[in-house]
Amino acid sequence: MAQVLSESLTKDLTEWRIEAMVLLSLLIQTILIVAGSRRKYWTSSSLGFFLWMAYLSADWVATLSLGLVSNTARTDASAAEDPSPGYLIKAFWSSLLLLHLGGPDTITAYSLEDTELWLRNFVVLSGQLIVSLYIFLNAWSADWLNYLSLPILVAAMIKLGQRVLVMMRASSEHFRKSLFPDPDPGPDYARYMDEFSLKREEGFKVSSRRIIDMPKVGHHLNSASANVTIPNAQTLLDAYTFFNMFKPLFADLILNIHNIFNSQSFFQNRSCDEVFRVIEIELGFIYDVFYTKMVTFYSKLGVFLHFLSLSCVISVFVAFVVAKKEAHSTIHVIITYILLTGSTILQIYTFLVLLCSDWTMLWLSKRKKFIADFFYQPISYIPKFLTPRNKRWSNSIGQYNLIGFCFAHRPGKCAKYLKDWISFYDKLVYGYYFKRCNIPKELKEEIFKQLQKKSRGTSELSDCKELCDHRGETALKNEECDGTLDWSVKREFDESILIWHIATNLCYNTDVDEGLNDSQPNQGLNTVRPVNFKEISKLISEYMLYILVMRPFMLPNGIGQIRFQDTCAEAVKFLEERKSIAINEETACEALLKVSTKISPSEVKGDRCKSVLFEACRLVKSLQTLETDRKWEKEKKWELICNVWVEILSYAASQCQKNQHVQQLRRGGELLTHVWLLMAHLGITKQFQVTRGHARTRLVVQ
Repeated sequence: MAQVLSESLTKDLTEWRIEAMVLLSLLIQTILIVAGSRRKYWTSSSLGFFLWMAYLSADWVATLSLGLVSNTARTDASAAEDPSPGYLIKAFWSSLLLLHLGGPDTITAYSLEDTELWLRNFVVLSGQLIVSLYIFLNAWSADWLNYLSLPILVAAMIKLGQRVLVMMRASSEHFRKSLFPDPDPGPDYARYMDEFSLKREEGFKVSSRRIIDMPKVGHHLNSASANVTIPNAQTLLDAYTFFNMFKPLFADLILNIHNIFNSQSFFQNRSCDEVFRVIEIELGFIYDVFYTKMVTFYSKLGVFLHFLSLSCVISVFVAFVVAKKEAHSTIHVIITYILLTGSTILQIYTFLVLLCSDWTMLWLSKRKKFIADFFYQPISYIPKFLTPRNKRWSNSIGQYNLIGFCFAHRPGKCAKYLKDWISFYDKLVYGYYFKRCNIPKELKEEIFKQLQKKSRGTSELSDCKELCDHRGETALKNEECDGTLDWSVKREFDESILIWHIATNLCYNTDVDEGLNDSQPNQGLNTVRPVNFKEISKLISEYMLYILVMRPFMLPNGIGQIRFQDTCAEAVKFLEERKSIAINEETACEALLKVSTKISPSEVKGDRCKSVLFEACRLVKSLQTLETDRKWEKEKKWELICNVWVEILSYAASQCQKNQHVQQLRRGGELLTHVWLLMAHLGITKQFQVTRGHARTRLVVQ
């Protein structure tokens, strides 16, 4: 075969392959450390893919580099005993590569699947540690460079141990077991019955009385007052308290009934801003537990080990600067300077990220004022562009509009050829048309108001479980519309989402007399939303379709994506047949509503096609009947639509599996996850055992 690469290029690649690989490893570590602390509020799929490639490449590059160093000749031809200077400095690089294998502190695991493979990682990293120690021992001599490898090896082993420990604790099995309470044998039943029998034999009239210790509703959550020097100190303390209370939610365990009562009393009497701030901090703690090493620093041992590894790297850097390096080649010295400088800067950057984290602010919130002032003042001078503060999630939602998608997308022959490439086709076609917008304050307030009202309206905690199953029928029943509209929310859940999404879009484009259609909900992240039910309904509608199309695993099992494809196909066919009428979305919506729906579309189309396009038209006409027959104003109609959408959103949040909620934390977060946790705090969850309190029994002797 003809040689593809020239001999000179092949020789250069062979000669400098180790140098190139160690520099590449440092570059990947830089990307992971800087991007790892920011991905919890990043939503860009391209940046996520770039970070994923860096995460996968990091261990592979470091491992390959160690293998290349181990295969390097120990001595030159002219030296029979002592290792060559080139081998010595490459053996020193192997210690730095082992430090890279310890992984960045800001992104220990890329996804939950990585934590489940902690044992495999332990075995692989143990093998790499053995290879690095072999290189170190093989290069051992009286040279000063060998002594500098020792502190680096200490720092590397600390980071390796922390990486394996954090991944093990975050795995589902160990995380679940860590939440088990201590074994409790309960009251001594045998002794109780012996005493009972003895008293009866003595002739006493004996009975038992059951005493129930009711939870203290409204009991203050934090006994210690927060330090006012620290911003949001009390909120941090409250969030950490609820973080410990509600961790069982993320392990599919039952919640403590006392914690439910305390949580209800807190969240029912707080403002919307405070409630969502507590939840976002709480989810930030959860993110750190599953994806970073932050939790290892929140202890005396963790702080000591972090300072030890940091001091080891800095001391080696200083020692290398002052050491004599005449025996080593200039290029090798320059590469070593780059490696040590980069490692030192990355260690310091990680330390700054730790100092500005909620964990440090939480620790300072519990300290006395002079201690908090002493530590917080220098932290406040750290540039914000290095460690962005108060950005715990994206605070944005995806928006997907079916009618807009059908206008923009015309499936041609290329779609048929790409049919086998389903995931690629979805990303390329479906993913291109969704947008993101900031979550307006009014949307959060409406969600909180409705959930708070439901939580307060239940006299028994057991009734809260039933609220999880409401998916729109309660809102219709409250307005006495369940007789005519309840069919739309009793279908399969994904079908109801599509029907109500299209109906909302049709109503939005045909109700032009309110003067609200000039506002575009998809203008961008900084768009200010008007306060009205119409805009809120459209936001939730397009968000739920975004979840159905782009995050289907967050919804109950169904064929939502098939229904979406069939509905799009019917809409495109309808628009193609009426090119002269359907000039824009408004005229297209008017044309759709002109189609008669006196005969049910399902009777005409049968079960072969899953499209719900004209089912949505039926729903719109039923909603319009409310205006004509009951003399409803449009604002009242939109309030009903908004209430239905909040129930649909709440139902989706409660039905989503906890693993999917945790997975979204690494993608910028989802509003669905925040609603799910808010519902749990308000008692609207099924993950608790209904009881009146902790009971005990006493003997009554007469």
